Amino acid sequence: MTASPGSTSLAPLAAVFLRLGATAFGGPAAHIALMHDEVVRRRRWLDEAEFLDLLGAVNLIPGPNSTELAMHVGRRRGGWRGLVVAGTCFIVPAMLITAAFAAAYVRYGTLPSATFVMHGIKPVVLAVVARAVLDLARRAASSDGLRLLGLLAIGANFAGVHELLVLLVAGLVVVAARRRWRLGAAGLGVLWPRAAPAAAAAAALTPGATGLFLVFAKIGATLFGSGYVLLAYLRADFVERLGWLTEAQLVDAVAVGQFTPGPLSSTATFVGYVVDGPLGALAATAGIFLPAFVLVALSGALLQRLRASRAVGAFLDGVNVASLALMVVVAVQLGRAAIVDVPTAGLAVLAAVLLVRWKVNPAWLVLGGAVAGFGLGCLRG
Repeated sequence: MTASPGSTSLAPLAAVFLRLGATAFGGPAAHIALMHDEVVRRRRWLDEAEFLDLLGAVNLIPGPNSTELAMHVGRRRGGWRGLVVAGTCFIVPAMLITAAFAAAYVRYGTLPSATFVMHGIKPVVLAVVARAVLDLARRAASSDGLRLLGLLAIGANFAGVHELLVLLVAGLVVVAARRRWRLGAAGLGVLWPRAAPAAAAAAALTPGATGLFLVFAKIGATLFGSGYVLLAYLRADFVERLGWLTEAQLVDAVAVGQFTPGPLSSTATFVGYVVDGPLGALAATAGIFLPAFVLVALSGALLQRLRASRAVGAFLDGVNVASLALMVVVAVQLGRAAIVDVPTAGLAVLAAVLLVRWKVNPAWLVLGGAVAGFGLGCLRG
């Protein structure tokens, strides 16, 4: 089912990830759901098991998960060139859109309101994520034991246990349950590479392209967890330690990342532009995403070999079901934020029906949700 690397034209790969980069609203869980629809359901570039293995792998390395998943898919389809093409095509639309917002922000000092647009997008994204979770659950939670482990992982996440700890424990539980104790530090070390050290002499950095690249490379090489973790990193580095941004500018940067498509880490583009103009935007974007290219290249080269090991295979089965549990938690949180009145509930139901009954492409549904949100905002305004 999976094409041998290098044997496939890269044009379809580029087209898919350019479109996703320009239309994938809603954060990493939504991006993953949209990729699942494109590469598993529609094009059958991967099967469910392969997709779940890649999802589990990206959850165990630092960096933007959905972007790393795009890179892994690209590598499976087109080797090293595919990795670069898929990752770049997913990043560039978000970078350009975010840079445009940043240019307007620097010039006028304010951001255009997009609250009403997101009001329509969120219910549609909820339906897309829910369907992806149901599809992936059939493969990830294929036994009573894995289903129980998934429920425990959901509970642990709601209780506030760190995502990475949940993933690691779930993997080790399955290893133990299958009486395969010799996973070894080497296997875990491959799946969880050591993060790059923090930039040396950080206190001497100046607010220019080089300084932005180094700070964001450190963040990209050490960032685990959700977008809220990214917010904490940005506040610690840019507001408190370096003083390159004000608190208000940081809030605006995160807001742009929330209501633009593509990876949330494109927030770096906005920060870079505010600090040092277009060159700063390029340096910041390169810095935060470069570690992801390196980490995916290293882990992707060994993932298929590791899966052949019974011990590592069991570990990945546990990680996969815990990764799915993380998506369930995100879907519940998204539901609380998305379904706020009768129109948003109606949008969610309509999107679910169109997805299941007529198999409408989720990208079009997301755009339709944006139009519906804009229309509702005009009627109420």
